[in-house]
Order: sequence, then structure tokens, then C-alpha cells
Amino acid sequence: MENPGNTNIFNDGHKEPLPNATAVLVLGIISIVGCFCYGVLGAICGIIALVLASKDMRRYNSEPLKYLPSSYNNLKAGRICAIIGTILSAIYLLIIIIAIAVIGFAGLSHPDQLLRHYQGY
Repeated sequence: MENPGNTNIFNDGHKEPLPNATAVLVLGIISIVGCFCYGVLGAICGIIALVLASKDMRRYNSEPLKYLPSSYNNLKAGRICAIIGTILSAIYLLIIIIAIAVIGFAGLSHPDQLLRHYQGY
């Protein structure tokens, strides 16, 4: 016997978590912590978390009654952490690149002092 009030025959009132909500949260936290590893680890984890979050947000917005609200909250928190971690990683990576460039240009402007240092003078 069919239930005429229930248009979705597969959803029997049981809500499931979003598939990548926990992964987005973990990757978002790792991106904040990993931003101090020269910015590379944090940027990679942050970008992956943002891609996964956008896919799950589209999934949740298409069928909000199918998924748990708590997993959506985890997804939003992970997305915010990923945004913060990606921005911090980009800033840290930029600082590292500028520092390497300044040290390199300083070495090029006084190559005789650089050679003396390596020759033991």
C-alpha cells in the first residue's frame, strides 16, 4: 500500500549525515594548524576542504530534509576553518617567498662577501 503523503519512497523519516561533513571539519582544522608548515600543507588541506564543502552544500540545499542539521553545522564550521586556514597559509607562503627573495637579492648584491663566507675568510 502506498503512502500518498510521502513523495519520496526511499526516505522513511531517517535522516543521514552529509558524507563529507566530518572530513571537511578535520581538513579545515588541519589547514589552520598546517599553515605554519611553510603554508603549503595548510593551503592544500584548505582547498580540498573548500571543494568538498561546496559539493556537500549543494547536496544539502537540494534535499535539506534528507540530511541531519548537525552534520550541516559541522560542514559550515569546517568551511569557515578552511577559509581561515587557506588565507593564513597564503599570507605565510607570501612572507616566506618575500624573505627568500630578499635574502637572495642581498647575496647577489655582495657576491664577494658570500664567497668569503664559504671559503672560510
